[in-house]
Amino acid sequence: MSPFSALSRWEEAVERWQDSLLAKARPRDPVELVEALLRECDARAVVCSQSRVVVPNAYEVELSREVHRQLGRYADRIGPLLTDALLRHGEARGYEWAGPLTVRLCRSALPAGARYRVTSTPMRHISADAFPAP
Repeated sequence: MSPFSALSRWEEAVERWQDSLLAKARPRDPVELVEALLRECDARAVVCSQSRVVVPNAYEVELSREVHRQLGRYADRIGPLLTDALLRHGEARGYEWAGPLTVRLCRSALPAGARYRVTSTPMRHISADAFPAP
C-alpha cells in the first residue's frame, strides 16, 4: 500500500466526518451553505492566463436570525469546516486565492423567506515586507 493511498483514504474519512457533523447541525442548511460558497467561488473566478485562475479569498455568509440561532451551538466548528470545503474545492480546480482564505459567518436581517446570502471579495494579502523591521 502506497503512502498516497493511505492519505487518500484518511482524507475521505475526514470528509465523511465533516459532512456528518454538518448534517447534524441542520439537515439542509450546511450542505446548501457549502454549495453556495462553491458557486460564489466559481462565479467570481477570473482567468488571468491559461494556467492562472484567481478567485476571491474573503467570503461572508449572512445567516437569517433563525438559521443563525439553529447553527449557533456549532459556530466554532462550522466556520472552519466551510473554509476547509472551499479550500479543497479551490485546490481541486487549480484556483489561486487573492490572499489568505477566510469565511466569516454573521447574523443578518435578510428579506422574508431568505435563509442566507453569500458574498465574496478579493482582499489583498499584506506581506511582511509592508512592516518595517524593529
